[in-house]
Amino acid sequence: MNKLADYDGPILEIDKLSISFFTRLREIPAVMDFSVAVQPGEAVGLVGESGCGKSTVALGVMQDLGKNGRIVGGTIKFKGRDLAEISADELRDIRGNEIAMIYQEPMASLNPAMKIGKQLMEVPMIHEGIGEKEAYQRALEVVTDVRLPDPERMLNSYPHQLSGGQQQRIVIAMALMSKPSLLILDEPTTALDVTVEAAVVELVKDLGKKYGTSMLFISHNLGLVLETCDRVCVMYSGEAVERGSIADVFDDMQHPYTQALFRSIPLPSADKNAHPLVAIPGNFPLPHERPPGCNFGPRCDYFEAGRCDAGDILMENVPGNDRHATRCVKFKEIDWNAPVEVGEEKEKTKPGKVVLKMDNLKKYYEVAANALFGGGETKVVKANETLSFEARESETLAIVGESGCGKSTFAKVLMGLETATEGQILLDGSNIEQTPIEARDTTTVSDVQMVFQNPFDTLNPSMTVGRQIIRALEVFDIGENDRDRKQRMLELLDLVKLPRAFADRMPRQLSGGQKQRVGIARAFSGGARIVVADEPVSALDVSVQAAVTDLLMEIQRNEKTTLLFISHDLSIVRYLSDRVMVMYLGHVVELGDTDQVFSPPYHPYTEALLSAVPIADTSIQKEHIVLEGDIPSAMNPPSGCPFQTRCRWKSEVPGGLCDIEVPPVRTLQDGHQIKCHLSDAVLEQMTPVIKTAAE
Repeated sequence: MNKLADYDGPILEIDKLSISFFTRLREIPAVMDFSVAVQPGEAVGLVGESGCGKSTVALGVMQDLGKNGRIVGGTIKFKGRDLAEISADELRDIRGNEIAMIYQEPMASLNPAMKIGKQLMEVPMIHEGIGEKEAYQRALEVVTDVRLPDPERMLNSYPHQLSGGQQQRIVIAMALMSKPSLLILDEPTTALDVTVEAAVVELVKDLGKKYGTSMLFISHNLGLVLETCDRVCVMYSGEAVERGSIADVFDDMQHPYTQALFRSIPLPSADKNAHPLVAIPGNFPLPHERPPGCNFGPRCDYFEAGRCDAGDILMENVPGNDRHATRCVKFKEIDWNAPVEVGEEKEKTKPGKVVLKMDNLKKYYEVAANALFGGGETKVVKANETLSFEARESETLAIVGESGCGKSTFAKVLMGLETATEGQILLDGSNIEQTPIEARDTTTVSDVQMVFQNPFDTLNPSMTVGRQIIRALEVFDIGENDRDRKQRMLELLDLVKLPRAFADRMPRQLSGGQKQRVGIARAFSGGARIVVADEPVSALDVSVQAAVTDLLMEIQRNEKTTLLFISHDLSIVRYLSDRVMVMYLGHVVELGDTDQVFSPPYHPYTEALLSAVPIADTSIQKEHIVLEGDIPSAMNPPSGCPFQTRCRWKSEVPGGLCDIEVPPVRTLQDGHQIKCHLSDAVLEQMTPVIKTAAE
């Protein structure tokens, strides 16, 4: 049944929409004068930073704004009908049946106590009144469509028995059960690994074509929007600031915010020394503190007092292109092709002596086979398998790999939160692998510090920022007295470029980027020589990411710190790191300097990782490699090469060697190491995964 057959206008038409939330104190405008249309079969991307109103627009379409949210202006029309005028019963019928929504966190949409099959069958049984048998067949069909292995077993499983990527596919299957006309995706891949994300995005595109579904794709990742959408709408602080086709907005941008956004993301041409990223100055305005006139004015390079802040600024069509619009009074005067004012060029730092050396490090865990009730035999989980590498002073070594590859386990052993099973870790020539953190001396603890992924979880909510930094100084025995420590705390705030007045603020008064800076100040409070940064920018907006990575680089230059940068975002790794270590299922599969790892020959896993990275540049061409299957369990790893179950080059190795034997570590040239059975002749045939159009 095709629900589009009887309607040929836009599926979704949002016109001059304004949404406010009402608190006891005031009305807070969340979305103002927002217009966008989604045509049949079209995918429209909605991009912008946290708090710009993207999800509020989606909730407005679903008519689900809660008790204090209200549409205060404009209309949302679905297939020509104003959703505000539809009865509650009709609305219930449209939701889930004709408009489906996929949320960021898959477990929020799944009932943990119900089998997957039953949850999927409910959708057509409730909305279309079909029988159980037919609903089961439909469920089987969509689970096959979303490329899940062994569909019958999947339908008979509970949500907790599935991986994150599989759960998200089930949520997509659930949304497609009633073949909706409009699918709203709200950051559907944020919680997923980059390889799983690539497979899910591929899937969404294929299913959109198969079912003829229109899509509204909400994301802060410009690369993902480029790969999935036909048109894009850029939002800033509650307003649409630019709208147009992907080519219009990416190659012929007409709004200063869009331009600033692109300058702050690490495209392949960025280089931390020669072409540093340019962070957007200032902070995102709070909804009740928006400036007069243009919301972006206070942070804009082209701001002109008396014009940009004089009154409301409306969307205007770009001359010669009535499908490309911008909200800027000066867009016709700005030279959009002027060369970027390059950030200040930095001198490349030379790595110094070896500070940290790992030699055949192993970390195994013993777990009960029946972990829920204990008893039974025990199984060994090999979280780290013979890790060997060196890290030098002033060097950034990136550690990349999917969830479960052992990145964080190795960080825990280094920090002393766990002890090693075998092998050694040498810090300045002294063994620390068997010394837990409580037995380490103050110098060792202050030498090896960590910056965590989520700044919200690492600060004490009931202690001021200054007190938290002073507390660290006390632990590290720094300063003769309180006055010394207070002075050092203020210097640390200067170091991370936070105003000294922030010393008296509570964590709740800080933005995510500011909290992360406090975390960095605390890590450096004892003069840390090695800083383990575990996904330190993945919870932050792109414009804030640029500022925080730039800060880490600057501190590293001044303090000669060794940075171990754990990440799955290869764009930022390429920009930041001097050397890269690629991990898979506890093994180091490739190790080399950044240029070696990002150009062929690759380990087959590195090749797939590079292909999975979404790049926000229309001139880039990528080889298309989607990894089949999920990462095997560390409790039950495959025999032979850990990657052999997902490797597309396996057939090039004779005699089934990949199934039987763990490959030896080979050194190719200039210290480039790879753990693979492929012959030199095959490795030499590899072509670059990421190419610019000119190549």
